[in-house]
Amino acid sequence: MARKAARTDNETVHLRPDTHRRARVEVEFDEPTLLGALFGQFDSNLVQVENRLGVYIAARGNKIQIEGPEDAVARARETLIGMYKQLEQGRELDSGAIEALISMSAEPTLEGIITGDGGKSPPIMIRTRKKTIVPRSATQVEYMRALTRNDVIFALGPAGTGKTYIAVAQAVSQLMTGSVQRLILSRPAVEAGEKLGFLPGDMKDKVDPYLRPLYDALYDCMPPEQVERRLASGEIEIAPIAFMRGRTLADAFVILDEAQNTTREQMKMFLTRFGQNSRMVVCGDPKQIDLPGGQRMSGLADAVDKLEGVDGIAVTRFSAADVVRHPIVGRIVEAYEGPLSQYDEA
Repeated sequence: MARKAARTDNETVHLRPDTHRRARVEVEFDEPTLLGALFGQFDSNLVQVENRLGVYIAARGNKIQIEGPEDAVARARETLIGMYKQLEQGRELDSGAIEALISMSAEPTLEGIITGDGGKSPPIMIRTRKKTIVPRSATQVEYMRALTRNDVIFALGPAGTGKTYIAVAQAVSQLMTGSVQRLILSRPAVEAGEKLGFLPGDMKDKVDPYLRPLYDALYDCMPPEQVERRLASGEIEIAPIAFMRGRTLADAFVILDEAQNTTREQMKMFLTRFGQNSRMVVCGDPKQIDLPGGQRMSGLADAVDKLEGVDGIAVTRFSAADVVRHPIVGRIVEAYEGPLSQYDEA
């Protein structure tokens, strides 16, 4: 049945079909000035929660009534409380943030994700000069905790799950606080199926196209003038993995992106660059290997197989459910990871 609504003063009344095993709860919010942002323009935020969870929401003043299947009502309540807390903490509430909260509402730890251990500790977040990053999935919570507790972190999973972005944000945060002196970002210069041909310019010009995603994450976390200044001073270094050979990376936060495209020899070389007061994050998608010559055993898979369980090393595995880009990206990932098509079998 199509959703219909009629507005009278501050009340939105939704017509509801009769169903069995329905529940109704009421949520009251203390700060009226936040309600406009909570509801969204023309109640768009409430409509998003309704459509995703199959509930019906009526708002009157500072109270919201939710009706629908029991489990969906519980999730909607948790989502709305999470949305309100984000606004209380001064964070923006867009459709992506709401989608993330809806996804996390299926997790029993949602309250801990929002407030940090049920309010006993500060919220889980990474602060940079330009923004504050908060987890948008339960796996991101695990990942962000691992980034503060372990020396070497492997982040495995599909595109759009925040593997590299969160690692860069954590690195920028530690660089700003002085807990590390350098930020080193690297990735193998392997073409993703296409042939780029001859690239003009000096070495930096030749490798920059491969490293563009790392630059994008940096500029999203720091003002452009600071990025340029720190690049010029050497505090931030972006280079292909081949440039790591023979070095010891001390007092540094080191990130290797697209690690599935390393050979076993390259991965061993990279990991053994680890120095005092350093942290390494290795990001990659084991299902997107672009190694030349038909090589399918990447250095990433080999390293995880050998090192998982070693003290000081953490492995975080993301799935399509953790994709935090547009929801359709998650559905695309799931479709590609499903049963083989007739073309694959051929």
